[in-house]
Amino acid sequence: MRKQELLGALREKLYGLPRADVEERLSFYSEMIDDRIEEGLSEEEAVSQIGSVDGIVAQIVADTPLVKIARERIRPKKRLGAGVSVLLALGSPIWLALLIAAFAVILSLYVTLWAVFASLWAVFASLACCAPCGVIAGAVFAVTGNVPAGIVIAAAGVACAGLAILAFFGCKAATRGMLLWTKRMALATKKALLKKEVAQ
Repeated sequence: MRKQELLGALREKLYGLPRADVEERLSFYSEMIDDRIEEGLSEEEAVSQIGSVDGIVAQIVADTPLVKIARERIRPKKRLGAGVSVLLALGSPIWLALLIAAFAVILSLYVTLWAVFASLWAVFASLACCAPCGVIAGAVFAVTGNVPAGIVIAAAGVACAGLAILAFFGCKAATRGMLLWTKRMALATKKALLKKEVAQ
């Protein structure tokens, strides 16, 4: 692939991004290719070292904030007519209320998921606190003459320690999965906005 082919393919696939950002990225990759050519590589070799078009686009989309893509997507490409403006203004009590409600529902679901993870970490913290307390209380009971109760309490403390270890790894894996899911959802939203933009 030659330099202009790569830049043309990038321009086409980055169509939904703000124009200034697209030009900045194209300039960056153009300079990168030129630098490699100056180092003695052929144009095709320099382009192949940059990577695939899809890989570059995925990286650029991942690095671009969702707000910037949404703002570019929402910005009208031409001036709205008087009739459309009037309809938007008259319908705003309905469409604005629905938009706010949809945003509130999505946000509340997301916050609820994080509240579940916070609860799981609270369970881990309580088990981790109960473990040493149980062992110490068991030792105190055993020293004061109530050996059976001391053994039971100390055993409960050891059980809490084991459960705390299991809970830690479970909470860690669940939190990592939630963060990964959040990142994937943001990337999918960005790609959806770009695809809708290209389809128009």
